[in-house]
Amino acid sequence: MSDDNSPRGAAIELDDVSFGFDGARMHFDLAVAAGTVVAIMGASGSGKTTLLNLIAGFEKPEAGRVLIGGRDVTDWPPSARPVSMVFQENNLFAHLDVAANVGLGRSPSLRLSEKDRTDVSAALEHVGLGGKERRLPGELSGGERQRVALARVLLRRRPVLLLDEPFASLGPGLRREMLSLLADLQARLGMTVLMVTHHPEDARALAGHVAFLSGGRIEAFGEADRFFSDTGPQGFRNYIEG
Repeated sequence: MSDDNSPRGAAIELDDVSFGFDGARMHFDLAVAAGTVVAIMGASGSGKTTLLNLIAGFEKPEAGRVLIGGRDVTDWPPSARPVSMVFQENNLFAHLDVAANVGLGRSPSLRLSEKDRTDVSAALEHVGLGGKERRLPGELSGGERQRVALARVLLRRRPVLLLDEPFASLGPGLRREMLSLLADLQARLGMTVLMVTHHPEDARALAGHVAFLSGGRIEAFGEADRFFSDTGPQGFRNYIEG
């Protein structure tokens, strides 16, 4: 699959965004430069998944704006936003084979041209699943299912990728393997990546920046090297050492 039309990442801005959920109040101000890889970290309930959902359009702010690539997308539906999202459950359809699950990234109706089918095969080759096009998700390992989800990202070619603990259920060795694949995918497409993770080693391995959430707010945001140094934000250090 050619990289001629590969997207460069898009800047993301949450401008004075407020949101309420189950009695919890959240407020986000965040500006992420195009092509940046950000680890979203914080305790359970701090607002990590909500932050991603606001960017993806699955939740709508009560106030404030969401901008992607400088465009106000606050009122845009998820399907119209230049975003791909990968969940822990990898969001595959059990009754569709691997090729069809990837092909959904190009056409929700699976009306695929010959070029589309060639691109599906190329994407699967790139993530190490060549020859498994006709397998069903239930016939794959957890790591292979996540590879299918990443192949679909490769086919969609959107400038923003959001990941909600995509590798949390995998063992350390397989998680490292998937992080390496994700890093390769990001380098190839230049996407802006926001990844929720509870694993500091994942953030060290992949992210150039960290956003630390606490109590529904972004308590600290900056370069990962500073976060993991002795002079990193105290709240973040307490979190990873606790």
